[in-house]
Amino acid sequence: MGSDLRRGTVDGTAVHTAEFIVSSARLTELHECSAVLRRTRMRSEEIVDEARALLDEAEQRDDTAHILDLRDQLERARTMYCKVLNAYLAITRRINEERQEILRAQMELDRRTGLSGAA
Repeated sequence: MGSDLRRGTVDGTAVHTAEFIVSSARLTELHECSAVLRRTRMRSEEIVDEARALLDEAEQRDDTAHILDLRDQLERARTMYCKVLNAYLAITRRINEERQEILRAQMELDRRTGLSGAA
């Protein structure tokens, strides 16, 4: 036997509340992922800086044996940094989209319940 969440509510308030809870949970998860990616991005920046510093040192010493290897390592570090940065930007966009969706749903509920939004 299924439950009718709309029964006994005005304009599906229980449904809206359930949708809001799900959206809030999704937003919380996105923020947690964002925090992990932010830390990863910061560490990736450090790795790129370290690789650049090692390459600079090798170039100053004219250490041709290591210069090519260090250039390759710097390029790989930059490539990985770009991947992390792109993931971070994608999740940031998703967080903004989720927030906008929550606001749209709230405005729609306010409109249906006759609230003007001016308090």
